[in-house]
Amino acid sequence: MRLDGRAALVTGAGSGIGKSIAETYAREGARIAVVDINADAAKSVARAIGNRAIALRCDMSKKADVDAVVEETVSTFGGLDILVNNAGATHVNKPMLEISEEEFDRVYAVNVKGVFFGCQAVVPVFRRQGGGVIINIGSTAGLRPRPGLSAYNSTKGAVHILTKTLAVELAPDRIRVCAIAPVATDTPLLPSFLGPAEGMRQKFEATVPLGRLARPQDIANTALFLASPDAEFVTGNIVEVDGGRCV
Repeated sequence: MRLDGRAALVTGAGSGIGKSIAETYAREGARIAVVDINADAAKSVARAIGNRAIALRCDMSKKADVDAVVEETVSTFGGLDILVNNAGATHVNKPMLEISEEEFDRVYAVNVKGVFFGCQAVVPVFRRQGGGVIINIGSTAGLRPRPGLSAYNSTKGAVHILTKTLAVELAPDRIRVCAIAPVATDTPLLPSFLGPAEGMRQKFEATVPLGRLARPQDIANTALFLASPDAEFVTGNIVEVDGGRCV
């Protein structure tokens, strides 16, 4: 198994991409901290995985919450090897003049501050252990942005730049930092991304050369590779999982 003996913390793991990553890592031998703001969802995923998983509630926009779940994960598993910063928020697809200050603050608090706080919390642990892996979930929205998601798109651009910056800064500590940039994915957030207009899914699928949206397992498969020893010389990359959308 590719992650045998490793411990991983996956945020936003109560559903969608995070859930698929947590399940995939567990199948490959990892112990998993299933972290989500929805405690019931986290518990459901952890129960399905079995005794290799623990469920932890966390609001990623609050540094104290993030520090606490990292501390509890290390205490439970005796260490931590992999962080997947997957938790995210968006606003409904609409013109930029209609995005409220509250919506703007919320997506930045989760998508940017949350990722930064997650990285801050695990770096001391990884340094003590002699290395680790951070995988941030970015988006093709930060590479090939489209109208209607201006605040969200800009958060993912920030995630990509943070990923590259930390990859260089933390390389001497043998901490690898990569990001995955999925195209629109079949998750609970999809209706917000596409907006309320009829036929938007079909219209978007027509822009993807491989002819479909991403599935959570597509992203999980890439996250598995990046966390595994097979990727030991991979850092600073923004890996597009997009069916050719960004070509």
